[in-house]
Amino acid sequence: MDRITTDICIVGAGPVGLFAVFEAGLLKMRCHVVDALPVVGGQLSEIYPKKPIYDIPGFPSILAGELVDNLMKQIEPFHPTFTLGERVEELDKQEDGSFIVRTSEGTEIACKVVAIAGGLGSFEPRKPAIDSLENFEGKGVTYMVRDPELFRSKKVVLAGGGDSALDWAIYLAGVAEELTLVHRGSTFRGAPESAEKVLTMAEEGQIKLLLKSNVTEVQGNGKLDVVTVLIDNKDEYKIETDYFIPLFGLVPKLGPLENWGLELEKGAIVVNTVDYSTNIPGVYAIGDINTYPGKLKLILCGFHESALMAQSAYNIIYPDKKFVLKYTTVNGIQELS
Repeated sequence: MDRITTDICIVGAGPVGLFAVFEAGLLKMRCHVVDALPVVGGQLSEIYPKKPIYDIPGFPSILAGELVDNLMKQIEPFHPTFTLGERVEELDKQEDGSFIVRTSEGTEIACKVVAIAGGLGSFEPRKPAIDSLENFEGKGVTYMVRDPELFRSKKVVLAGGGDSALDWAIYLAGVAEELTLVHRGSTFRGAPESAEKVLTMAEEGQIKLLLKSNVTEVQGNGKLDVVTVLIDNKDEYKIETDYFIPLFGLVPKLGPLENWGLELEKGAIVVNTVDYSTNIPGVYAIGDINTYPGKLKLILCGFHESALMAQSAYNIIYPDKKFVLKYTTVNGIQELS
């Protein structure tokens, strides 16, 4: 696999990681962003895209998904590159002080600076307690929809009652040969308009909807063939399927970062508030993943940390140049070629 070369490798594509691209771009530093989730936006995109945020300066209220869209538009002039759906595993410091970052899929990123903006850590799927479930991972059981085309003309069973389950049920109904949504409750936790649409689609026969139900068993010979659903704690119902996708949310974990030699405190990375550097020269931590006296886990605080991190990183990437703060109102936004 080809090695990606950049100035800064940003670990985490949440709002703080995306804004760090902007601050770095103002200083003509290129960024490559890596995230274990298949989409940008971190928690905002995966957990609550339709929920309003009230403490972003200049926006009395903005939907989480809209904020992500705005951040992506803001960094367009700096042409960042992305590796999504891959978890950062290894950090190798080179003799010249630069780094090689490796992902779970073997992607390598060569960079001079690493900025960890992983929110609460890498997000891992919350797995239901079903015997033998892990035996079918990659063989019909998956916890995220990375490529919807994988499910074209297939039989799919989704489980969950939040925004993610509702959104994918609506989308995949037009892709899969047969789609069943299993939900343990009688009402949904997701956006009301999405819930209403799913109920309408079920009434029209576009999807099968099983409420007050749980998937209790998975079976197959080498790959998934059948799931067993318990309805209302009494009736068992077997469904032939090619894919089972439980969408029960994500669990934050620090993951492989714990093995990088970083100074940690209660599961967070200790930083110097002068520039949010860690105990490893050239490695910074910004956003919810770091800790220091007086720390507030707010997006706007992460934005501030991104700005100071970028100024410090500039001295590493351009050691022979003197940093001079220039206001965007004077210089505007200069596109990276």
